Amino acid sequence: MTAPTLQTARLMLRPWRPEDRLPYAALNADPLVMEHYPQVLSREESDASAARIEAALDAQRFGLWAVEIPDVCPFVGYVGLAEPRFVARFTPCVEIGWRLAREHWGRGYATEAATAVCDYAFGPLGLGQLVSFTAPANWRSRRVMETLGMRRDEQDDFDHPDLAPGHPLRRHVLYRMTATDWTAMRSASPVF
Repeated sequence: MTAPTLQTARLMLRPWRPEDRLPYAALNADPLVMEHYPQVLSREESDASAARIEAALDAQRFGLWAVEIPDVCPFVGYVGLAEPRFVARFTPCVEIGWRLAREHWGRGYATEAATAVCDYAFGPLGLGQLVSFTAPANWRSRRVMETLGMRRDEQDDFDHPDLAPGHPLRRHVLYRMTATDWTAMRSASPVF
């Protein structure tokens, strides 16, 4: 039941390898990459995160794929699907998300990889809806969500239950997209 490898024009979304852990730890230790997360991760925390990601990708038909730029960089971060582990009014659901090393920002990689993930989610997986969420100030991720055609309804915004009241990142914006929305958008004007 392992998740397949996905290809785009410039990227390969693949299972994780042991050698991905060091660059993954480096991006998780970067304060700018982790600006909209509660904290940077130690090497041990990062390795534990990678182990959970690998196990999920092995156990089901989707997960957070390692992103590689063939012949350029073997690991730039992850893009993929996850089931949030917290309870909120919109869960259970499947979330699309990404985290890329800073030196690979601004080149369209997150959008390109997320497009392949949406094609897979709404095609072979047969999902009916995807969500994505982040802190309101995370305009880079919000721009990817909007480029994908995801929509925000302010009434869906929520306080992240894993963050304490008063935490500056507790408030989150929620974006959604249905399979019907995706099909209509892809047929009107393909993103990639």
